[in-house]
Amino acid sequence: MGMSDQLQRIGSYLGHLVKARNRHGVHSPFVYDLITHVLRPTTDLPEFATIEALREDLLDSEHTIRVNDLGAGSRVFDMPSRAVADIAKSALKPAAQAQLLFRAARYFQARQVLELGTSFGITTLYLALGADEGTVHTLEGCPQTMRIAQHHFDHLKQRNIHPVLGSFRSRLGDTLQKMGTVDLAFIDGHHAKEPTLEYFELCLTKAHSDTVFVFDDIHWSRGMEQAWEAIKAHPRVTVTVDLYNLGLVFLRTEQAKEHFTLRY
Repeated sequence: MGMSDQLQRIGSYLGHLVKARNRHGVHSPFVYDLITHVLRPTTDLPEFATIEALREDLLDSEHTIRVNDLGAGSRVFDMPSRAVADIAKSALKPAAQAQLLFRAARYFQARQVLELGTSFGITTLYLALGADEGTVHTLEGCPQTMRIAQHHFDHLKQRNIHPVLGSFRSRLGDTLQKMGTVDLAFIDGHHAKEPTLEYFELCLTKAHSDTVFVFDDIHWSRGMEQAWEAIKAHPRVTVTVDLYNLGLVFLRTEQAKEHFTLRY
């Protein structure tokens, strides 16, 4: 990451802190309940320890894999062959964020879950645990990365995951057709403005009033911040919640348009 990128991240984080409210500064009952049940709890299930053990194995791994990275998040690396531990360190969502996604899937009773960017499948497992009566459709562009993720799914006998190998651009359309509807979408894998907006528009074709979108790294770059502003301004979007690392988007037709920036 270059100096200008670092300055941009520092500036955007300081701006976030200035604007951010805590739970008691929020007067929307919907968002207050969201904070209480999804953002703030520190859920601790035995299954979490099992998933986190897989993360530790990845961080301790001495293996390297050849990576076909189709996303924009690969600028840290120049070589196509990467250490598994390095990828795990830079690409995996921290446990707190992954567990937030678990709580979101469970709280909103998501049946059809979409994940763009499987990586090693850690977040996928949390989503699948949360959507235990549904299915997680997860897309990944790199065969070797997907192979490791599939090993994790098999190891934990998590049967409600449908992995899809291929670029988002080539596979998202037919995946959405198979799903029929999207209840929760976690978009993490191509951190650039135009693709993010393109995938959002595609997902909207299968979205409904109760669909939840979660965007990763909305302040990762100026392009992602521009994408976030465009999503907030979208006519179908009513409520957004900026958590700095994650952005939550709701299409609730019964809500007045309102944007929240929160510390949680």
